[in-house]
Amino acid sequence: MDQRSVTQYRWKDMPEEPLSDLLSRKLITGDRMMLAHVYLKQGCIVPRHSHENEQITYILEGGLRFWIGADESRVIDVLAGEVLHIPSGVPHKAEALEDTLDVDIFSPPRQDWLDKTDDYLRQR
Repeated sequence: MDQRSVTQYRWKDMPEEPLSDLLSRKLITGDRMMLAHVYLKQGCIVPRHSHENEQITYILEGGLRFWIGADESRVIDVLAGEVLHIPSGVPHKAEALEDTLDVDIFSPPRQDWLDKTDDYLRQR
């Protein structure tokens, strides 16, 4: 019989990982998905990147401007209460239009976030 355990989390009790002066996060990871609170100060840039992970971004507070595609030709503003789905492999870049709290869901979990090899986020 499978004796897998159930875990309850409280965001307020979780450690916040600073990545730069403008960016930090809190992570919850399961076997096949990852949930993150991402805190971005106004003007924070997340450089263009892509990953194998499917991503859903849900903005709780503030807003992010996304540039989609290798040529960044599609621009989408995602504001509080809105959700953006980014399929696996799609290049994207983002800028915080104001101080922002976003919830990112990834499947599978972002291994580069877990092993801290996400240097593109740690440069600013």
